[in-house]
Amino acid sequence: MSARWLLRRLLLIGYTLLVVSLLVFAITQVLPADAAVTLLGENATPDALAAVRVQLGLNDPVWLQYAHWLGGLLHGDFGTSMRSGQPVLPVMLTALSRSLLLAVLSIGLMLAVAVPLGVLAALRRGGAIDLLAGLVAYLGVSLPEFVTATLLLILFADMLHWLPATGYVPLAENPADSLRHLVLPVVTVSLILVAHVSRMMRSETIDVLHSDYARAARLKGLSPATVLFRHVLRNALLPVVTIVALDVGYLLGGIIVVEEIFAIPGIGRQLIVAIQNRDLPSIQAGALVMAATYAVANFLADVAYAVLDRRIRYD
Repeated sequence: MSARWLLRRLLLIGYTLLVVSLLVFAITQVLPADAAVTLLGENATPDALAAVRVQLGLNDPVWLQYAHWLGGLLHGDFGTSMRSGQPVLPVMLTALSRSLLLAVLSIGLMLAVAVPLGVLAALRRGGAIDLLAGLVAYLGVSLPEFVTATLLLILFADMLHWLPATGYVPLAENPADSLRHLVLPVVTVSLILVAHVSRMMRSETIDVLHSDYARAARLKGLSPATVLFRHVLRNALLPVVTIVALDVGYLLGGIIVVEEIFAIPGIGRQLIVAIQNRDLPSIQAGALVMAATYAVANFLADVAYAVLDRRIRYD
């Protein structure tokens, strides 16, 4: 990877976020919400509403409002929540850290299960492990998150009393209790990820095992383990990297159901609350933070490609 490629990728991320900011601002402008009414309430006098609109610059042209908002973003000012009166960026970053913790643990569990399961299913096609992998994949794809979450809650929280049902404990406050509260949400999210990645890993491993360079490695007298770990896995993991990068977007925005069921105050839940309260600065900040995280995840996926496959060079 050259410095020129890194600079170009960083500029592309900046351009992407600029486009996202424009789209987010345009969408929030057409929402049926009046910022002055949201702040003062429906019983506010017309004079008070007019004064707030002047203070917030709502009477300015749309392009000027966007310019002021974008200027604030460049200085780290994402606005003030209309609901709480607090800066929205710290709230969204705190919520993002909770969602990222859930996402990282889910991806870690998924990789620990899906990669070995997919490889063993490919090596033992038609056997018991292959059938087990197929069953896990079908269950993961067929069961929605709320069904999986409900079943896990009934079994492990209500019947066995092994794990807490809902709630969130900060990791820094009590690591052991925090992880206990995250077990059920992580398993719920990981099941559908395991379904996708294990089948992908199985098919890619089969393809690589029948490739010319894998056969050449075996003809050289290399042991099956050496062929598997040195040649097969490195190449079979490449599509998995893409899937994981795409899953980051799903994990940040698509697990709102899981966050609601298990009462995890993540960024998806914060966005839902902001939308319900017509809190436009919080909506804008949350969307931008999620877009930035997704862009960084795709950038890291490109870097991982170059690490796994030395033939890939970004110049």
